[in-house]
Amino acid sequence: MSKFLKARFCSVAPVIALLISVVHIGSNAIAATPDRPNMIFILADDQGFGDVGALNPESKIATPNIDRIASEGMIFGDAHTSSSVCTPTRYSILTGRYHWRTRLQKGVLGGFSPPLIAEDRLTIAGMLKQQGYTTSAVGKWHLGWNWPLRDGGDANDNGDFSKAYDKGWEVDYEAEIKNGPVDVGFDEFFGISASLDMPPYVFVRNRIPTEKATVEKAFHRKGPAGASFEAVDVLPSFTREAVKFIDANAKQEKPFFLYMPLNAPHTPIVPSKEWLGKSGINDYGDFTMQVDATVGTVLEALDRNGIKDETLIVFTTDNGCSPAANIPELEAAGHDQNFIFRGHKADIFDGGHRVPFIVRWPGKVKPGTRTEHLVGQLDFFATAAEITGAEIPGTAAEDSVSFLPTLLGQAQQPPRESIVSQSIGGYFAIRDGDWKLCLCPGSGGWSSPKPGRDDMSELPPMQLYDLSNDPGETNNLFEEQPERVAKMKSMMRAAIDQGRTTPGEKLANDVEIVMVKPIRSGKRKLTN
Repeated sequence: MSKFLKARFCSVAPVIALLISVVHIGSNAIAATPDRPNMIFILADDQGFGDVGALNPESKIATPNIDRIASEGMIFGDAHTSSSVCTPTRYSILTGRYHWRTRLQKGVLGGFSPPLIAEDRLTIAGMLKQQGYTTSAVGKWHLGWNWPLRDGGDANDNGDFSKAYDKGWEVDYEAEIKNGPVDVGFDEFFGISASLDMPPYVFVRNRIPTEKATVEKAFHRKGPAGASFEAVDVLPSFTREAVKFIDANAKQEKPFFLYMPLNAPHTPIVPSKEWLGKSGINDYGDFTMQVDATVGTVLEALDRNGIKDETLIVFTTDNGCSPAANIPELEAAGHDQNFIFRGHKADIFDGGHRVPFIVRWPGKVKPGTRTEHLVGQLDFFATAAEITGAEIPGTAAEDSVSFLPTLLGQAQQPPRESIVSQSIGGYFAIRDGDWKLCLCPGSGGWSSPKPGRDDMSELPPMQLYDLSNDPGETNNLFEEQPERVAKMKSMMRAAIDQGRTTPGEKLANDVEIVMVKPIRSGKRKLTN
């Protein structure tokens, strides 16, 4: 792990101390520069590795704007989310900490769930704010907050969004939410509480909905909604708000951080009228092209404001492509949504958590480069800290490792040799270089072999793959490599028990963590 720059101040006399503090405050108020850039982190929702033309030469979905970031920056070919579904991925990005150290051991939160980020947890937004950045979140939050009820107390759907949450109608939509984005480091927020197929269907600005939820609507799941809220308008609204923020802050005396978690191309798959039919495949292809157009609008805002050279921009996604995209229809058109990788959203296979991760930083990152260094999205926290000279406290970002040397083309070795990923069912996988151990049989998610559906009684209890020779995870070497399996299980155990995977004092996890979870074996026989 590369060393962080550390700023230390000594006060040998009150006057000198005052002068030093003034200089320090002034340094935090300096506008963005190529060395201390604005930062934009765009997170698409349910978009696969193969859904980006720069990553998939055979892609049938055009993504010229994302491809532009790649041609002007660096592609990370071995980048991973901490989970193959959305809430946990978002937690890890913003905190630099594995989500499975929290109460969220499987699945995702609902639209009325309480906050997952603890009040005293330092986020990347909070860290950059301390460094003098203006911070904004525009998009899908999906990390919980406290919705106030009219008669007191807070809403809590307990993460069960499979049925309508009755108390959603008891929420006071004119009162302030608590423990949301503006309470964990963001100066401002505009967005929705969770996925666009989870009520309530209202926009929230900072702490208050922009309109009361007075009617019932169903964008897959029914629930309270604002009368004017329509799913098709959400992505265009996020795009406008992001550009508005860039325009307002382009010439300010402070750099900015924009976190932009999109709602698309997640369900409901609702491309705007001008994008319908553009892919020639299906609505998912059209919606993915609209996501690319949103990226293009952001890039145009940087160009128009003359701040391209002072802005670092990341494009990535929260997990692999979802079956909701109609994968058979995509494949029939010759499009491999997750490229060569097995599985999709929700799975422990790489198709669930190996994602596009592309970084442009003019003057710093060599254009048109690619690295196969292993990285995680949660590493952006430590990377941003090193760029800005921030010192991370020992109790923050405990799983984040800076990949700045890789970005700058200076790294001889990958920033990390190991990373942990998790499926929707809470099943773990861990990497050791090119080796990957899945601590379960089957997908751990939605593809076959699926827990609770397929009979996995005759499968080995775990899966070991050599990704250097088998990136598609087809040849399980579990029984042939017992010593390697034992070593990697010990690595996973240590990652859990130490409460961190970076150097430092041992920390406590929020809950007790079960490393190997029981498999629900179904009755459907597996077929070749």
